Formats: sequence, structure tokens, C-alpha cells
Amino acid sequence: GRRGRGWYSFDLGSWHLVALNSNLKGALAAEQLAWLEADLRTSSARCVLAYWHHSHFSSGFHGDAGRMRAAFEILHRQGASLLLTGHDHHYERLAPLDGAGRPDRFGIRVFVVGTGGAWPYEIERRRPHSEAASSGIAGVLRLLLAPGRYTWDFRPVAGKTFKDRGSAASR
Repeated sequence: GRRGRGWYSFDLGSWHLVALNSNLKGALAAEQLAWLEADLRTSSARCVLAYWHHSHFSSGFHGDAGRMRAAFEILHRQGASLLLTGHDHHYERLAPLDGAGRPDRFGIRVFVVGTGGAWPYEIERRRPHSEAASSGIAGVLRLLLAPGRYTWDFRPVAGKTFKDRGSAASR
């Protein structure tokens, strides 16, 4: 994207990574969506991972951020595999979902990883299709991106026992 707008993309091996600005409204939000469509259409990468701040789906205090629905739907249509978000200060992994939050084996797997820097939030109500979640814990998510596949490994701070590991094929 244009310098200073808060959205951009780059390739990392066989993966195309897209950073979006979830604080935009109006004309700038529309410009970002048009850029996203064009960027995904012209990318030759087979696997797509997107990331932004406000979670489109989350069991946390802030819950779902509808402002990113259009971006999520574009990513779903274009075959993205992963979405990383934060904002809610907990860890959560959701099943692959379509734009309406329904399970979709060809959907986007969402990770909410707001587990560092600020005081953790409790999970308010567990969303349907939440496969793993933990609140009140700090840690990091390690992703390994390989051609046609990815693995995840949530690692808590010392002294905590919650872990979440797995792997899946990308779309």
C-alpha cells in the first residue's frame, strides 16, 4: 500500500502476508479494501496470512469487531488461510470460518493473540467454534509457515501450563 496508510503486503517463501489497518473509516477504509482486492488478485503466492489489530471474531471483552467484515469476506473469497488479531487480551484459536462466522472447511482460521503487553482480559462468553482459549495468561504464538501447510504452537510465560499446538493444510 501507499506509504503511511497503515496497510501493506509482502511475500515470505510461498506465503503472502497482508497487514491491514483496522482503525480506518470512510474513504480510507474503502481505499484499503480496494487495495486489498487488487493485491490479492495479483499475488502469485499460494498461501495467504492476514493480520490486523481488532478481532473480527473473538470471545473476549471487546467481542466481534464488525468493522473488518468486508476485509474478512474479501480474504475468504480469495482463499486466505490465516488471520492473526489482538485487541482482546487473551488467546483463542477458532475453527476455519466463513465471513458470517460459520464453520467452513475452506474458511479462515482465526487466532486472537492479545497475550502480551497489557493486563489479560477474561473471556466473556466462548464463541461457537472456538477450539482453544485461555485468559489470564501471557505468552506468544509461534507459527511455522511451509508450502501448503502451517503449524502453530502457543507458548505461555514460565510457570503457566496452557498450551495449544497443531497443524493444518493451507487453503
